[in-house]
Amino acid sequence: MTFRSSPIPPGVLTVGAVTFTVFAWASAFVSIRSAGAAYSPGALALGRLLAASLVLGVLLLIRRQGLPPREAWRGILISGVVWFCGYTVALNWGERLVDAGTASLLVNTGPVLMALLAARLLGEALPPRLLGGMAVSFVGAAVVGLSMSTGDGGSTSLLGVLLCLLAAMAYATGVIAQKPALSYGTPLQITAYSCVVGAAVCLPFTGRLLDELPRAPLSATLNMVYLGVVPTALAFTTWTYALARMPAGRLGATTYAVPAIVVLLSWALLGEVPAWLTLLGGLLCLAGVAVSRYAPRNRTPRTPVDGPSPAPKREVSGVHDKGATG
Repeated sequence: MTFRSSPIPPGVLTVGAVTFTVFAWASAFVSIRSAGAAYSPGALALGRLLAASLVLGVLLLIRRQGLPPREAWRGILISGVVWFCGYTVALNWGERLVDAGTASLLVNTGPVLMALLAARLLGEALPPRLLGGMAVSFVGAAVVGLSMSTGDGGSTSLLGVLLCLLAAMAYATGVIAQKPALSYGTPLQITAYSCVVGAAVCLPFTGRLLDELPRAPLSATLNMVYLGVVPTALAFTTWTYALARMPAGRLGATTYAVPAIVVLLSWALLGEVPAWLTLLGGLLCLAGVAVSRYAPRNRTPRTPVDGPSPAPKREVSGVHDKGATG
């Protein structure tokens, strides 16, 4: 999963990793709704993380990757507790109290928080094109959320709103914690051990999982396993691979494509024909991602005809820029 020996250009691999992650995370919303009918939020989170930990453990053995360096563990622990455990439980619980459209809208505040935290804590730039693209995508996510809302008076609760906002904050915090850790460990290591930490924190829900497992329909259990294998084990690994090679704020903006892909998947797989307002919101999400991802090519500076050449910069011995990227 580290792709180090692949003949494919790194840029292509990064785009492929982001694309797979976005599609996998979009499919997770459908699976959470299905499995959440039979499993409580904590039990579903524990089952998902246990399945993911098993798959990631096998991948670690295959790749012969052991423990990450000590410097990576701070980010691993924060990410495991806050993102893998906290985000998963909060989102599972929140989707039981609010409709899917509202949940999608609230969770999509995460990339905005991520960009702000990355600028404050990691020193990443906030170029106008990124901010503009995120604004367009956020409007699109709001349109999708409003168009998919049930409109029932009791469909949205204050607790559900707060839980979805808490999930968004946990998502942004987990990503920012992972970024420095990727300077020391591989994407597979950071993902695997973060997942194990998250599963360990969820162990108090073991009794609920054991009680609900025999009574749950097979489809709900399969959805729980799918959540662990694809959106968690595989997609989180491809996410960390891309995070090691991109600024956190710019990568976070790509997840605004999730609502649009959810609409398309529901249309293709479930036969749910979206309304024109939903399609418009989806197009705005994708347009915003395209704007935030666009990077104009730098023009080659012209060599001056006259005038002395600038003096070469002196290198300071012993000083190296270690940066946050891996």
